[in-house]
Amino acid sequence: MIRHRDFVAAALGGLSCLLVVGGAGAAPSQDITSSRRSAIVTAAQKVSPSVVTVSVVGTRVVRADPFQGMFHDEYFDRFFPPTLYRERVSGLGSGAIVDRSGLVLTNEHVVRDAEQIAVTLPDGRQLPAKLLGGSPIYDVAVLRVTGDRLPVAPMGNSDMLMVGEWAIAIGNPFGYLLNDPQPSVSVGVISATHRDVKSEATETGVYKDMIQTDAAINPGNSGGPLVNGDGEVIGINTFIFTQGGGSIGLGFAVPINLAKRVMDEVVKYGRVPSAWPGLSLQPVTPEIARRLGFGDATGWVVSDVVAGGPAARAGVRIGDRVRKVNGRTINTLDDVQRSIYGAGVGDRITLVVERDGRSSTVSFILPEAPRGNE
Repeated sequence: MIRHRDFVAAALGGLSCLLVVGGAGAAPSQDITSSRRSAIVTAAQKVSPSVVTVSVVGTRVVRADPFQGMFHDEYFDRFFPPTLYRERVSGLGSGAIVDRSGLVLTNEHVVRDAEQIAVTLPDGRQLPAKLLGGSPIYDVAVLRVTGDRLPVAPMGNSDMLMVGEWAIAIGNPFGYLLNDPQPSVSVGVISATHRDVKSEATETGVYKDMIQTDAAINPGNSGGPLVNGDGEVIGINTFIFTQGGGSIGLGFAVPINLAKRVMDEVVKYGRVPSAWPGLSLQPVTPEIARRLGFGDATGWVVSDVVAGGPAARAGVRIGDRVRKVNGRTINTLDDVQRSIYGAGVGDRITLVVERDGRSSTVSFILPEAPRGNE
């Protein structure tokens, strides 16, 4: 049985403990401040100064119909043709300064057909930018700006990403609505790596080996950096799946290792040289399988071999059935694109081919495509 004075003593003792604890916790406000400085805050502060707004101006041809589509037939169009005129259009995206010489990485679709390009730094400086080159296939473009004390974002290694680690998207979404050059930061995780996006899912580009993240990516974020918890750029934010134009947690970024490769080639050659295998493939259809004596209609068959080309020198012949490219079984067009995606000049291609019922392996080094074949 608990007596009254024991209960009161226990209650007072508990109150004194609460008061002591409360008093001790209220003193060091710096503890609260330091607890707010997470890895995400540190990473954002490390990279944000180098994130730029990319502004472009271009020209497009506009077709103006004075009758708003009310009348459309051959006779009417002959006497009242629509008016064509050019109009200046502007666009916005994001980018990141990744080299002290002023190199800026962004998406190719951000600067496509641009006649004027400028970048705005978070400190308010606006600098003209020159397009050095890029690749519509990989959707990566390289710009150069000139300025003093340019901040630089460190680049990481996208091959070392772990699913579930922090992902920080930095850029300028809806920048035309904000009168402020400071970039926005959104946080999520690496949802998946090595994502292949079906060709019919996007209007341009062949997106393979992408990084998927649920960090919010919105219009204007394109070209901005995707950053890890160490404050290193590990991707270039490129596109999203969306139903209404905004983020639904399905964003995709070009791996930084691929973007670095494009940048190095642009700096070295002034363009991204195309690798050339010197052969053509087509899918094995039931008719082709019957004519060539294949037991099934799978894989791809060599339909052309350029004399003197790398494939010909390796012994590839017309009619060979290709089962694997670089260790990947190929059945669909996406399989073929995936197997050679990212291959550049100097890379080795290894094919597993069938001929006369026997399987063999051949390999060759990819040279640069003759200029007429690019």
